[in-house]
Amino acid sequence: MRILLAPMEGVIDAPMRRLLTAIGGYDACVTEFLRLSDGELPERTYHKHCPELAQGSRTSGGTPVILQLLGSEPELLAVSAARAVSLGATAIDLNFGCPSRFVNRKQGGAALLKAPQRMAQIVAVVRTALPAKIPVSAKMRLGYDTPDRAADIALALEQAGADFITVHARTRDDGYRAPARWEQLRPIREALKIPLIANGDINSVEDWLRCHEISGCEHLMLGRGALMQPDLALQLRAWHQGDAIEAMQWRDIQPLLPRLLEHYTPGTRGLSARLKQWLGMLRHRHTGADEAFLDIRPLRDLDSILAALTA
Repeated sequence: MRILLAPMEGVIDAPMRRLLTAIGGYDACVTEFLRLSDGELPERTYHKHCPELAQGSRTSGGTPVILQLLGSEPELLAVSAARAVSLGATAIDLNFGCPSRFVNRKQGGAALLKAPQRMAQIVAVVRTALPAKIPVSAKMRLGYDTPDRAADIALALEQAGADFITVHARTRDDGYRAPARWEQLRPIREALKIPLIANGDINSVEDWLRCHEISGCEHLMLGRGALMQPDLALQLRAWHQGDAIEAMQWRDIQPLLPRLLEHYTPGTRGLSARLKQWLGMLRHRHTGADEAFLDIRPLRDLDSILAALTA
């Protein structure tokens, strides 16, 4: 059983990766996508995007970090992947799942699901450009507007050289609307020889048990579930080992909010919004978080927000 922490643009960034993986339970985490469209990026961009490059592509707690790239030009992606590896990346993931209209207009992310041959070409060119010891993976959705070709697309990525594939169990047109179509993962898993990572609506141990039963998948990726319940990966790890642990309660989670800010560089903008965003996720599972969110919602000053959270 492998448990991965998902890339969530503007949400699970390096400080959040550091905090969540320090709690434990993850085999690896994936960065937010590094978008490539107008040529090669400077070295500083890679380090800003993935500061873990400077520490062996691991978080401070030792969890491996997979660098994710997004683009539609095979050669540019291959050159950029090789550059990332030269700077310290130890694994590369390719994004074929982002549903953003802005990204899709540029033929990136989930837009490529309409061009599966292009997806396979990208995987093959990137795989050829990197040393064999560097894993290359892909994250995709069930399809652009229908899941009918999902197994064929995933099989083409496997044949192109992908080491594993993560599938968010929704189409691009589904967006993030519930429920995830876990039943559509089973034919994909049965078609592949490489590992399939299940993603989408796994927000509790009970969710994973249902997903596991319905899809047959042995591996999973957590996104929103990790933000709703920061120790969910630990709970899942305990379940896999035939054990159980008491879930973190609001009293355990509340101190993590100001601690998250310690991982940002001084002067980082938008930290008040980040705290509110995370509380917005936590309130789905914790009454205390809901009350705290209502208390700080009208506040704009970061010091006032922190004072309210620690009162």
